[in-house]
Amino acid sequence: MNPLSSPGALKVALAVSVALNLFAVAGGVSLWVTKTKVDDKIEAAQAPGRVASFRDIVGGMDPEVRQRVRSTLRASAMAARPDFEASRAARRRAVELSQGATIDPAAVNALLEQSRAAEMRGRVRLEHDTTALLATLNPADRRALAVILSRRGKGAGASSAPAPHPGGPGAHAADNSRVQPPGQPH
Repeated sequence: MNPLSSPGALKVALAVSVALNLFAVAGGVSLWVTKTKVDDKIEAAQAPGRVASFRDIVGGMDPEVRQRVRSTLRASAMAARPDFEASRAARRRAVELSQGATIDPAAVNALLEQSRAAEMRGRVRLEHDTTALLATLNPADRRALAVILSRRGKGAGASSAPAPHPGGPGAHAADNSRVQPPGQPH
């Protein structure tokens, strides 16, 4: 006679099976969550850049210096804004062209290049204005504010364009040994 032929034994076997399956699923989920947390901590530890917000950075400065820093950087951001808007517009247009029934790779690459060039003009303006401002600060304020030159603020990483595929269109642009001014032939 089979020991699982009685209804009570089948119920016990089913309950044990369900319990083991739930235990296995819970263990797998726990392992996955732990691995994700560890990966996030490793990535955060290896990522260069600032942790404090701009408000926290300038919060310890003398009020007069803080106001000058804010107004100077605000003016710089407003001056660079058209470049960043042009960059976003060119990238949006490249995406639109890419989603069409047919694609013109040369046109898409040209728009992406325009986008990168406009973004670089904006970044250069911000960085030059920031370094000029840093030159006017005392050493303690300069040390505190210098971290804004890192590329990790709000939206960090979004502007980093991946290198073109080797041998593909735009592969010549991967040579970063020299920076070409916008509008100059390569």
